[in-house]
Amino acid sequence: MKFTIDKNILLESLTNVSKAISTKNVIPVLNGIKFELTEKGLSLTASDSELTINSIIDAKEIKHIESTGTIIIQSKFLLDIIRKLPSDVIDFEMVDNLKVRIYTENAQFNLNCLDANDYPNLKMEEHKDPILLKGDVLKSLINQTAFAISTQELRPLLTGINMTITGDSLLFIATDSYRLAKKNVKLSTPVETDVNIVLPGKNILELEKIITDEEMIEVHIFNNKVLFKYKNIKFQTNLLSGSYPNTSNLIPNEYGIIVKVNKSDLMASVDRAALLTQGKDKNIIKMQLNNKVMLITSYASEIGKVEEKLVVDTDESSVIDISFSSKYMLEALRTIEEEEILLLMTDDVKPIVLKSVTDESLIQLILPIKTY
Repeated sequence: MKFTIDKNILLESLTNVSKAISTKNVIPVLNGIKFELTEKGLSLTASDSELTINSIIDAKEIKHIESTGTIIIQSKFLLDIIRKLPSDVIDFEMVDNLKVRIYTENAQFNLNCLDANDYPNLKMEEHKDPILLKGDVLKSLINQTAFAISTQELRPLLTGINMTITGDSLLFIATDSYRLAKKNVKLSTPVETDVNIVLPGKNILELEKIITDEEMIEVHIFNNKVLFKYKNIKFQTNLLSGSYPNTSNLIPNEYGIIVKVNKSDLMASVDRAALLTQGKDKNIIKMQLNNKVMLITSYASEIGKVEEKLVVDTDESSVIDISFSSKYMLEALRTIEEEEILLLMTDDVKPIVLKSVTDESLIQLILPIKTY
């Protein structure tokens, strides 16, 4: 294998595939990135056996291909080496089958490599009729829900996002049992068979980083894995096994209190009130509503008290005294794009529901916290 390539072209593909490299790999060869050069182009593959990412650089984007071949280059220093080489053009040359020379006019690295024959055969299958989604739509689906996934491994399914498709309705749901994020979009083409899968949260967050525009993404769903095909990238992740908890009964059907408020004003007030709760376990702040005035307060015995007042649009009879996590509230508010939002409540023990005045597709839910 011997070829010459632009640094930035290689760096982009390497950055994308390296997201699949895990520090917990027990198979040594999976600590490397597979370089497979043919006359058609350069294929880069990385995997931790649960997540596999492949990126193909077309031969037209490679300056010169002298000879083809396959080699596994250890990933630990590779990205930094490529990034710091003092040239816009880089040469690669395989030496003795298990070594590679990476060089420019004034610098060179000689790296020990791994045997390509030891690399597992990673099948990245595709369906004839994949589900099609715009890149920016999938990116917002992830952004508006993934923050609510659980970080606790005790309930593995809650560390993922529940993706369901019925007809032309695609729904993402994430919950850590203290809050819930729900977003649905319409597909251009309905599916014939309903879909109900759980995507691993940490892997899907890596996919979100790769998506940069609205170019179409193909979604190929199998029994135990899903493959996303975007531009020159294939992103394949295993699914979490098991049935996601039924969350449909968590969102109330009726609300005694409906408050219309400006999102930026509410965020700023909650953010300031949260200053005194920093470092505390649950970042608890209190919201009191009385006669169209919302009072947001927090108290720390060793520091003091803060009060924030907001005039809101609600019924004269709306009265409530409710406590919640400022962290959860701020994270939910950030996902709503519109400035006018609704807070829907019933009492101090039922969930607080947040949604846009105009957009019904996104619902955020936060459980209140008892302070007595």
